Amino acid sequence: MEKFELHILGCGSALPTTRHFPTSQVVNLRDKLFMIDCGEGAQLQFRKSRLKFSRLNHIFISHLHGDHCFGLPGLISTLNLLGRTAELHIYSPVGLEEQMGPMLAFFNRQMTYQVVFHAFDTNVSTLIYEDRSLTVTTLPLRHRMPCCGFLFAEKPSPNHIVREMVDFYQVPVYELNRIKNGADYVTPEGEVVPNSRLTTPADPPRRYAYCSDTVYMPSLAEALQGVDLLFHEATFAEADAPRARETFHTTAVQAAMLARDAGVGRLLIGHYSARYEDESCLLGEATAIFPHTQLASENLCVQV
Repeated sequence: MEKFELHILGCGSALPTTRHFPTSQVVNLRDKLFMIDCGEGAQLQFRKSRLKFSRLNHIFISHLHGDHCFGLPGLISTLNLLGRTAELHIYSPVGLEEQMGPMLAFFNRQMTYQVVFHAFDTNVSTLIYEDRSLTVTTLPLRHRMPCCGFLFAEKPSPNHIVREMVDFYQVPVYELNRIKNGADYVTPEGEVVPNSRLTTPADPPRRYAYCSDTVYMPSLAEALQGVDLLFHEATFAEADAPRARETFHTTAVQAAMLARDAGVGRLLIGHYSARYEDESCLLGEATAIFPHTQLASENLCVQV
């Protein structure tokens, strides 16, 4: 199975603590790196996670609160110091390019590479990135400012060739791509060899969903149905539910209810409020509703 990993660089919320860094994650799909949010210290955590800057070409920013994007200037500057030449693509709600432009012009007057900004509408679900193996789609969320989550969906892979059967039927090399993609093989004598005899099914495509920051949105369950791994913010415990509503955040119980209703494989919770010295209370509340829940922590690597 191809590599599909999630690296947690930071899982705290807006107020700094000595326990957690602000929000940032990296998806590693087949050694191509995709960053989600970039709070302060993200580049330091990137190093600690032993990830390679040269493999990072796309950054997705959920919204323009500082704890999700204040790490961008430092990261962009570091890439410049390293002599990067490849374009860096940043996807965000409208407004980031306007904020970052003057800062980059002042601090990075001699850029060795181009930063390309892509603004998206946070009110509708939109395909914002696609390559041969992956799509990234926005998930509209409800926060105090325009905000989206992201759904990373692996594309289906071709079937696996059964070498012994291909050799037995003396299948020409030029037929293999068709067979991988589901075609039967017709021998020179006219015999139809079913595809199921020549191939084995590929591994099912995997999906990872990121939802932070947002109020509890039961309607998200449809878009998240059956994802393999869901990261959902769980800023507050249930005792602080009024504060969660006031600040447009979610409790651990609500995150677990969404995971249960969406039938996801596993739930990862994070974006912890600074008020909690020990997040085990959040884990306890979540696992009571959705047992397959795990706490996010810095430099944690999770297989999707």
